[in-house]
Amino acid sequence: MASILIVDDSKTSRKLLRELLETNGFEIAGEAVDGEEGYQMFKSLHPDLVTMDITMPKMDGIESLSLIRHVDENAKVIMITAAGQREKMVEALKRGAEDFLTKPFDANRVVETIKEVLDIKD
Repeated sequence: MASILIVDDSKTSRKLLRELLETNGFEIAGEAVDGEEGYQMFKSLHPDLVTMDITMPKMDGIESLSLIRHVDENAKVIMITAAGQREKMVEALKRGAEDFLTKPFDANRVVETIKEVLDIKD
């Protein structure tokens, strides 16, 4: 199945996403702890999809999204945000994010959203 790069500064969030995605048959291409590392890993790994936290140290998710889309305008990136970050979500969608998920994760919503973005039929 599809390969996914997880970019999140929260070790717990990365672990939850990894377990959820692997349980549902997705391959984890890698994990990055901030937007800068996520951008570098995207360039080397070429995953099918990236889950990208918005608020991270060094480089935030919106800046990383912009760099990724500059390298590959067809890159599929789903942004992850805590509740109450509406302005940042709007900005991310303007910059090419496919969709967004909110923390805490709803397992079914995560899997459904990824399948929609990757056009995977059950």
